[in-house]
Amino acid sequence: MNHSSLLPNYARQQIAFSHGKGSYLYSTNGDSYLDFASGIAVTAMGHNHPALVAALTEQAQKLWHVSNLFIIPEQEALANKLCQESFADLVFIANSGAEALECAIKMTRKYFASRNQPERHRIITFQGAFHGRTLATLAAGGNAKYLDGFAPDMPGFDHLPFGDLAAVEAAITANTAAILIEPIQGEGGVRVATREFLLALRKLADDCGLLLIFDEVQCGLGRSGSLFAYQQAGVAPDILCLAKALGGGFPISACLASQDAAGGMKAGSHGSTFGGNPLGCVIALKVLDLMTADGFLKSVQQRGEQFRLGLTKIITQHHNQSQFTEVRGQGLMIGLKCQAPVAEIQAALIAKKLLAVGASDNVLRLLPPLTVSAAEIDQALAIIAEVAAATAP
Repeated sequence: MNHSSLLPNYARQQIAFSHGKGSYLYSTNGDSYLDFASGIAVTAMGHNHPALVAALTEQAQKLWHVSNLFIIPEQEALANKLCQESFADLVFIANSGAEALECAIKMTRKYFASRNQPERHRIITFQGAFHGRTLATLAAGGNAKYLDGFAPDMPGFDHLPFGDLAAVEAAITANTAAILIEPIQGEGGVRVATREFLLALRKLADDCGLLLIFDEVQCGLGRSGSLFAYQQAGVAPDILCLAKALGGGFPISACLASQDAAGGMKAGSHGSTFGGNPLGCVIALKVLDLMTADGFLKSVQQRGEQFRLGLTKIITQHHNQSQFTEVRGQGLMIGLKCQAPVAEIQAALIAKKLLAVGASDNVLRLLPPLTVSAAEIDQALAIIAEVAAATAP
């Protein structure tokens, strides 16, 4: 390839795409790929969805940006829709998952500072988490690989084993402010927090006067089979972070909160130049309209069940010779535990024109568009079965 002037901070696949349609991407050399990466769970409505294209096109001819110095009706409508569909009373609109998490962290500190308890600023997080790439969200995740070279780490976070309630109970001190968790870890290897664990965290937060924060940047907005992953467990947080699928590919995110949790946030306490611009909000509203339409989430559940059953069958058929050992996840957020290095499996799938995403714990993430068809699931299963047979240990 020609010399690139881009910062070399990505290990990119040597493929470029010119356009997409539904569950498929088309490369600049004319090849078609079944996209079960979805831009890392972003293009949840598939590529080039006509309703999203229409919403963007119509708004693009009206108004893109005015800043939050003025009332933005489209932003008000998006916040109202998010609150209507969730536990939340108030919403802050930003541009990325990391920004939504930064808002949650600041909101937590402000909550206790406004109650004359500034010493309560520490947040319990979990090993394997990924909360973003800013200094604060890197520190919240605690992954040594991502923190390397960026010392000193931002203080204020305590990292505990995922799912270990006793460790959480022992870690709470007079300085603890909140518990932050992904109901389903994405980067951490598609690890699902049990309903019992989330219920116990809710009770612990209530008993100790802590805030409970859910990071649903990846697992939220239909990916789990319900609009929000917390609904699977019946455990509502105090603060919820969304991004990725919210704009269907347009950069937009949201931090949702109860009235109480957001009580410390006043005029001037937080802000964003681009966050909540009319263009992004119109697209996000259309995404939510599509996701909340009758039958949509039921279809996600059905396709997820079809996919998991098919993957389990592949493992069973190959018995001890299978390259895959475990199927994880909920809805259409699926992980395959691999025996060979996940990068090798990913490359083998790409060679057969199926895109997927690597994760920690040597897990392959399969994140098809939520609009994926039964036939496309079967097509992916056939490719995965071929790779399982060809690369069996």
